[in-house]
Amino acid sequence: MTHGYTAGTGTNPDPESTPAYGIPQQRQQERELAPEPKKAKGAGGRDRYLDLLRSIALVRVVIYHLFGWAWLSVLFPSMGVMFALAGSLMARSLNRPALGVIRGRLRRLLPPLWAFSAVVLVMMFANGWNPLKDPDLGGSWGVLKLFDYLVPFGAPPYPEHLGSESGLLESTWADQAAGPLWYLRAYLWFVIASPLLLWAFRRIPWATLLAPLALTAVVGTGLVTIPGETGNAVSDFAVYGGCWVLGFAHHEGVLKKVPRYLAVSGATLIMGFGLWWASGHLGPDGWDLNDIPLAQAAWSFGVVVILLQYAPSWQTLPGRLAKWDKLVTLSNNRAVTIYLWHNLLIMATVPIIDQLYNLPFMESDAATSLLDKADTFLMFLLIWPLIAVAILAFGWIEDIAAKRSPRLWPNGVVRGRSRRKAASS
Repeated sequence: MTHGYTAGTGTNPDPESTPAYGIPQQRQQERELAPEPKKAKGAGGRDRYLDLLRSIALVRVVIYHLFGWAWLSVLFPSMGVMFALAGSLMARSLNRPALGVIRGRLRRLLPPLWAFSAVVLVMMFANGWNPLKDPDLGGSWGVLKLFDYLVPFGAPPYPEHLGSESGLLESTWADQAAGPLWYLRAYLWFVIASPLLLWAFRRIPWATLLAPLALTAVVGTGLVTIPGETGNAVSDFAVYGGCWVLGFAHHEGVLKKVPRYLAVSGATLIMGFGLWWASGHLGPDGWDLNDIPLAQAAWSFGVVVILLQYAPSWQTLPGRLAKWDKLVTLSNNRAVTIYLWHNLLIMATVPIIDQLYNLPFMESDAATSLLDKADTFLMFLLIWPLIAVAILAFGWIEDIAAKRSPRLWPNGVVRGRSRRKAASS
């Protein structure tokens, strides 16, 4: 999500209406006819390297939620990368008045969330969930918490089990569908806190950069325990706060001022600490850093430092990466839609695969056993066309939220009338 910005002093009148007092007429005409200076490479427009990182992060998130491989959290810390990229874009946007920037971010975030929430809530109510009677929500308080489906200040309520195991979706589908919403809650609080964080970063950069790691060492290790969803929100803010501020450092050019050998050496030490801490605090899923806050914070921080330290400025994807240009463009234009819907769509692959058991040639035990073994692989094949359907069905809401003309498949390809219009422009 990017915002264009044109720098200006804010006090000078329109140059076209200002007479050129004291300037000879001929010189004035020469200035008016002179060509505008060319923009430096990488100035303005999309940074395709950052776009590529965001696309990789989204794919990794989908694969992780599909297969549950713990080592993926070490191979590529997607959430840390996504928060860093969002922080960089937020710092860029805050060249404009902060209140307008926050309002614009909320406008882009909330309509896609409302569409998702409407579908999920209708499904939960249709399956018999009543928040007033849910013992885990405390009666009327549960109804008030439904507001988090509109503006995710906190964690939205949902039943851990709904329906039956013999139903169309397994009984944990609501839990799975609402699981990714923690990211929107964290993103919202980072957006609100960004004007203050950026102010602090520009005055005491290194203290602001390292403070989230110190906070994680306090609230993410059990040294100080904050109960309930408040504790989860504070922990998420601490764990990924360093990555968000690293986005500031990237945009402000602070990282480039640090000698590369020093930045990489320091990042490696922090990453090594993260792995050492994880080795002594393994959770039920082993090396899944999502279960080990301090290890997640340190590892994500170090990886993001290296990725941004070596960041090239690509206006186009180079070499063999160019063949992925359309998919990178599409995934960046529909990042919120992909993230919101992917977990629910993973659940939707199960009843589709179940229909294969009803085929005539699946009656033998050997065929059934083969299908059982290929179950997860088939889910992997099915999830991508289902995500494509979600992009077609709901992705255009992102355009409306951004005050753009709605597009069904925004992969950067210009066709027909739009191509002629662009050519004439």
